[in-house]
Amino acid sequence: MLVKLASPNITALLKTSAWFPVLGDAAQQKEVDVPQGGALCRRGDTPVHWYGAIDGLLKWTVTSDNGRSVTLGGLSAGSWFGEGTLLRGVPRTADIIALRPSRVALLPVDTFDWLHATQRSFDHFLLRQINERMHWFLGNFTAHHLLDTDSQVARALAGLFHPFLYPGMDRHLQISQEEIANLTGVSRQRCNAALKRLQEAGILQIEYGGITVLDLPGLRRYVE
Repeated sequence: MLVKLASPNITALLKTSAWFPVLGDAAQQKEVDVPQGGALCRRGDTPVHWYGAIDGLLKWTVTSDNGRSVTLGGLSAGSWFGEGTLLRGVPRTADIIALRPSRVALLPVDTFDWLHATQRSFDHFLLRQINERMHWFLGNFTAHHLLDTDSQVARALAGLFHPFLYPGMDRHLQISQEEIANLTGVSRQRCNAALKRLQEAGILQIEYGGITVLDLPGLRRYVE
């Protein structure tokens, strides 16, 4: 008999977050559904929440006035994001767009500020997260200047399995090749060709509606 797995929810997200278990239920539990292609927030918005991805996949992107855009990275289940803007107290500088229907937890800025002001464990989490994210961005900058397309695609996929930033990812990614191209910042044709070469190398398996990573250490070594 098949057992239906419970859908991800905000309680599960909090329990698997590095900062929450040591605090108790300090967060106000609110969530929002974001349709595919919809914006969780836009550049220029006044920040009023810290965000946690419960389910789905979003991208962090900046679009210029002439329509050109650059994707800064993916935001998958288990990730918390948006703290930089809250800490700086300035309008948001990027858009967060859902690549597929997504559910996102909303932690009000007042709660975020209270945690930041009173809980050292929360501050330690933020410090590590900001450091890990900065390290990843520096690697991305290098990748787009020095690595070939195969390595750029591998890096975008490996980023979705970062053990601290994205602790909720499964080896099977329900992600389209177009979504991977969006996260990588290359054309769909170049992305598809790179995925086929990674499959031939035994790193992953391309499937209908997604991919399965067969060799995660190998995927990570591919971009070291």
